[in-house]
Amino acid sequence: MKTIQHKFIEFIPNSPEQSILYISIEYRTAVHLCVCGCGNKVVTPISPTDWEIRFNGKTVSLYPSIGNWNFECKSHYFITRNEIFIARKWEDWEIEEGRQEDVENKNKFYKKRHKK
Repeated sequence: MKTIQHKFIEFIPNSPEQSILYISIEYRTAVHLCVCGCGNKVVTPISPTDWEIRFNGKTVSLYPSIGNWNFECKSHYFITRNEIFIARKWEDWEIEEGRQEDVENKNKFYKKRHKK
């Protein structure tokens, strides 16, 4: 089973190390290198409409899954309690539907906040 360590930091390093999830609470961002080994930097914004970080005092989880659809590898995985769980690759139509759903969810969220 692949694992990833986490580091809470203020600034994301220019050259992240493999198998480390860097988390900047201040800048609401988490960054790591793609777990497939391709070397691409994966940036996950932490927000109500993007990713959520769960820290239990010992381990970290990111929710929802990470789908690197813009990378050649198109890797798809979960980070749950510092463990990497590889998920199945999505078909192009699934990626497009997921992107459309993300846009709709963001629109609903921000429209609801604007009305308050």
